Amino acid sequence: MPVTDSISDFLTRIRNAGAAKHKYVNIPFSGTKLAIAKILKEQGYIIDFEKVEDSIQGSIKVSLRYHNKEHAIKEMIRISRPGRRLYLPADKLPRVRNGLGIAIISTSKGVMSDKAARSQNIGGEIICSIW
Repeated sequence: MPVTDSISDFLTRIRNAGAAKHKYVNIPFSGTKLAIAKILKEQGYIIDFEKVEDSIQGSIKVSLRYHNKEHAIKEMIRISRPGRRLYLPADKLPRVRNGLGIAIISTSKGVMSDKAARSQNIGGEIICSIW
């Protein structure tokens, strides 16, 4: 069955693998998903990720992080969806859990965290929030 929102699928696979206490999860490859995985690694929500080549489209192998046997990601919420896009300027970007979490923003300069977007004074589409 085809997936209409691949980013929601990406977030759901990570959420479900964490709930099931898996060490890693394989996700179909796309450039946006790779950029989101890079941000998750930089912020310490996952251990590592790698692109795995195969004959079709490739995949991303994400190694999940746990702390005291609990998944490092408590909540992942998809904000901007295909049916309802949400764009905000830099001064109105959300602060997730008063700065304890992150929002991932798709900007004209690439995919970045809300803190990086605020520091560069760039707004964009709010993809998701994570804490």
